[in-house]
Amino acid sequence: MKKQLLSILSLFILCACSSSKQIEKSLSTGNYDQAIYDALNKLRTNKDKKGKAEYIVMLHEAYNKATERDLGSVDFLKQDNNPENYIRIYDTYVNLDNRQERIKPVLPLYVNGREVKFDFNDYSSHIISFKNDASQQIYQTALSLLDSKNKLDFRQAYNDFKEIETINPNFKDVRQLMDVAHSKGTDFVLVDMVNDTEKVIPQRLEDDLLNFSTYGLNNLWTVYHNTPVNEVNYDYNMRVNLRGINISPEQIKERQIIKEKQIIDGKKDLLDDNGYQVKDSLGNVIKIDNLKTVRCEYYESTQFKSVQVTGNVEYVNLNTKQLEDAFPITSEFVFQHIFATSRGDRRALETDLLQYLNNQRVPFPSESQMIYDTGEDLKAQLKQIINSYSIR
Repeated sequence: MKKQLLSILSLFILCACSSSKQIEKSLSTGNYDQAIYDALNKLRTNKDKKGKAEYIVMLHEAYNKATERDLGSVDFLKQDNNPENYIRIYDTYVNLDNRQERIKPVLPLYVNGREVKFDFNDYSSHIISFKNDASQQIYQTALSLLDSKNKLDFRQAYNDFKEIETINPNFKDVRQLMDVAHSKGTDFVLVDMVNDTEKVIPQRLEDDLLNFSTYGLNNLWTVYHNTPVNEVNYDYNMRVNLRGINISPEQIKERQIIKEKQIIDGKKDLLDDNGYQVKDSLGNVIKIDNLKTVRCEYYESTQFKSVQVTGNVEYVNLNTKQLEDAFPITSEFVFQHIFATSRGDRRALETDLLQYLNNQRVPFPSESQMIYDTGEDLKAQLKQIINSYSIR
């Protein structure tokens, strides 16, 4: 018991030393916020214990150094007098305020009976001032991007407006301009199917493949249409080009199996070498299993038919009329049905064969149905291509 307690105590001391060393390392490398985070974790419980004093001291040191560094950075950025720095100044003031708010819940803190004072400041006026300055600067930059003819510039404008909305909700007409930037930055793709297979493609397969509402697409900058909209200028054409359909002949493969098995068929008297009944000590005739060999002829038929659809997905730039990229697609569907009959004692058959004795021959599916049955796999491949392919 004493050894166990010693082990637990040693482990506790080792962990405490390790935490302390980690905070010291963060302090020495200038990673002050990590040091503050680790020290606060140690002080959230039993903060008044004597062993917590070193964490209080390190927390105080990390806070002072982090505050001094950030205020120095703010002074430097202000002296630079560059509007591009407004967002950095705003972010720094927010970090200064957040750091104070993280520490406040554990206060007051004491070392050797004396309260450790933290110098807190009210940064609210600075935050409000530079929030507006930063918003205005980003707003002007984003507004100028809307005059571009490049969709990537429109997307950057959208991200800039979104940043303004994050730090300064409902600033000017930012929400309306986000919609404008999004509309201008979106690529519209017209999708159609091309049948080069010399076979009839079921209309419902084409409808399923081009029904993009079932694909669960979530692309901010790409919209797919399977029917052209008059007021939309399409940037790309995605062609689902089916090039080949190979359908195998209808086949029935047959096999015959003869099975024999020794089974227990009731009980019989145990006889000795002379043919007399063997009895136990009470005079009762001893019974043993009556083993019987049974035989069964098993006739199995397998109906088989397969179809393979091949093609590719092509992205064509409608502005340059050039093929941008192409991806192969292929899908196979196999129809297989097994049915069987038997003659003899079915007890000779394995269990996995018995299931087919209840089946009957069924009609082979039509070519049209077989082609349609490849649809789910084709849809999965299309979804993978669309989600993984980046147009810009």
